[in-house]
Amino acid sequence: MKIKHVIFGERSLTKVAGLFMNRSGAEDAAQQVKRTAGLDDAQVNLVGPPDGDAPGSPAFSSKLEPEQAGIWRTLVRAHVASGTAGIAVGVLLYLGFIVAGNPAVMSTPGMSLMAFVFFGGLLGLLVGGLLTVRPDHLLVITSVRRAIRKGRWAVVIHPVTQAQIDRAVNELRGRGYRVVRSL
Repeated sequence: MKIKHVIFGERSLTKVAGLFMNRSGAEDAAQQVKRTAGLDDAQVNLVGPPDGDAPGSPAFSSKLEPEQAGIWRTLVRAHVASGTAGIAVGVLLYLGFIVAGNPAVMSTPGMSLMAFVFFGGLLGLLVGGLLTVRPDHLLVITSVRRAIRKGRWAVVIHPVTQAQIDRAVNELRGRGYRVVRSL
């Protein structure tokens, strides 16, 4: 199992968006991408000015982040996995200082262990928070938001395999004026 599937609870980890000048171009591209990349209806969303782009707009939010339950799973998994890894790194650093004979650690081994575990766990939890925020999705969401504010349309795709990602990106590049994707 890949490490990203341990951390992330969403089925689709990548978002691909093709931006279009009008609705008809976006609709045509959406249908073609479904056929070419083998996507189902739930994986392809058409987003435009009627959906609104205000933060928290239900139509906009659900089309760009359709896996709300997966986001909660990501929140829990990312924090548990990275917190545990942080604690493990803290313990390993502590053991390294003990083996090296560091006088500060050797004079107060119990307090030193607690400090290494605490700060390792804390840093791990901070990394878990960063992973939960998904900064890689920001480019896609911001680009789509800008486009619909200008009266344009977007096709937002939620592929689950690398083959679907590649086919979707290639198809959209040939049809839209801009294609953006997350990691």
